[in-house]
Amino acid sequence: MNTLMHICCAPCANRPIDLLRSEGLSVAGFWFNPNIHPYTEYQARKRTLEEYSKEIGMKLIIGGSYDLRTFITNVADNIDGRCAYCYRVRMEETARYAAENGYDSFTTSLLISPYQNHEAIRATAQAMGEKYGVEFLYRDFRSLFQAGQEFAREHGFYMQKYCGCIFSEEDRYMAAKRKKKARQAAAQTTAP
Repeated sequence: MNTLMHICCAPCANRPIDLLRSEGLSVAGFWFNPNIHPYTEYQARKRTLEEYSKEIGMKLIIGGSYDLRTFITNVADNIDGRCAYCYRVRMEETARYAAENGYDSFTTSLLISPYQNHEAIRATAQAMGEKYGVEFLYRDFRSLFQAGQEFAREHGFYMQKYCGCIFSEEDRYMAAKRKKKARQAAAQTTAP
């Protein structure tokens, strides 16, 4: 089976690629991530994936481009619900490309993350597969997450610190700020 894998980054994709290949599938990578910001982050993740793809001899298709304005325009009215748009636009483009280019199925490395809404990704990908007439190859890759992270560190991959969009980066900083404030408050209440 010839499968197109939407890839968000090399750290998330390395173990799923290996698993699918061990099942006898032919896997091609598909980079389409207009959600990743800023530009330096987009480039760092894409470059790491390009290098890894060459290393393992995997065909990699680069779809789309850095497009901050389009992403922001589409999530501005519902920033807290941005992930639904993000899943839809990436799964739709992957399904469309797979159907138009003769792939038997498509999947996504997003299914490895314990931080993503797994069921929303699955439902969205299945709907896009039906829309474009290509099978969505479902796998729950979450059990591979830790091994993928370890592999990425051992291989010196660029390791991102947030999901990808500018709002997820903001969430990361705000969470760190809240933790720091909580630690300071706890230290003040325990101080003699």
